[in-house]
Amino acid sequence: MQAVTDIAEEILQLKKRRRAILLAHHYQESEIQELADAIGDSLELARRARDFDGDVIAFCGVWFMAETAKVLNPRKIVVVPDRAAGCSLVDACDVEQVRAFKRLYPDHAIVSYINTSVEVKAESDILCTSRNAVQVVNSIPAEQPILFLPDVNLGNYVKKQSGRENMKIWQGACVVHSTWSAKRLTAAKEQHPDAVIVAHPECPPEVVRMADFVGSTTAIIQWCVSADAREFIVMTESGVTHSLHKLAPEKRFYFVPNENCNCSECPYMKLNTLEKLHACLKNLEPRVDVASDIIERARLPLERMLAVK
Repeated sequence: MQAVTDIAEEILQLKKRRRAILLAHHYQESEIQELADAIGDSLELARRARDFDGDVIAFCGVWFMAETAKVLNPRKIVVVPDRAAGCSLVDACDVEQVRAFKRLYPDHAIVSYINTSVEVKAESDILCTSRNAVQVVNSIPAEQPILFLPDVNLGNYVKKQSGRENMKIWQGACVVHSTWSAKRLTAAKEQHPDAVIVAHPECPPEVVRMADFVGSTTAIIQWCVSADAREFIVMTESGVTHSLHKLAPEKRFYFVPNENCNCSECPYMKLNTLEKLHACLKNLEPRVDVASDIIERARLPLERMLAVK
C-alpha cells in the first residue's frame, strides 16, 4: 500500500497541474483537511467555490455540496472523491413531492436547507444553511407562509427562534444529528460535569434545550475556541476535532455516541479517502454535471441565500 505521505504529495502535485482548489468540509478525515485550500461549512465552501478562478474544484464533502459548487461556478470542472457520498436529508426530500406541495400551496415561500438536491434547490425561493437559517426566514415578509425543508429539527429550531407561526416543516432528519438522545447526553454530562454543551440545531429539540450554545459547525468551532471554558461536550460530527484541536490544543472535547452506530461520524462523509481524492484529481471523475436549465433556476435561490447577512 502506498504511504500516506506519498499519496499526499502526489495529490498536491496533481492539484497544481490541474489548477485545482481542494475544498473540504469540517466532517472530512484529518488527512484530507490537512491538504485542503479551504476547510469550512456549507456556507463558507459555497462562497469559496463561487469565487474560484482556476480550472478544477475538488470537493471533499458530499454530493449536494459539489452540485452547489457547480451551480455557482458552472464553467469549472467539479469532481468528488466518491459518488456514493450522499445525504439522508437529500434522500428525505424528493423533488416531485416538493412540486406537488407547490401546486397545492402556491402562496408558500419555499425555504430549502442547502442539504437538498440541485433539483429541489431549483424549485425553491431561497436557500439557507444552519448558520444563516434564522436570518433567511426573517428576510421573508412576516405575512407570507413558508415551507421549510427538509430537516425537521432545524426547522423547529428556526421556527422557535424566528417566532414564525405560519411555517410548515418537512419531516426529514440527519442520520447523525437526529439520533443523539438526551439520555446519552445526560450520561456524558454526569461523566464530565465541568464541560459545557454545544449542539448543532439538527439535533433533537431535547438535546438542543440542554445546550449552552447552539450553532452551525463553524459557529460551534469558533465559540469553543473563544469561550473561557476548558471542557466541551460537542454534539455534532466528530470531524470537527481536527479544527478544534488545532485551534485550541489546550482544551478538551468529548463526543457522544449516537443511537445508530454508537459513534459520532457521518457514514457518507467518511466515504472520501486520500486514495479516492488522488484518483478523482488524476481522472477528473466522478464529475458533477448539472443541466443548464437546472443551473439557471437553482442559482437564483443560492444567490439570494448568499446575499443574506
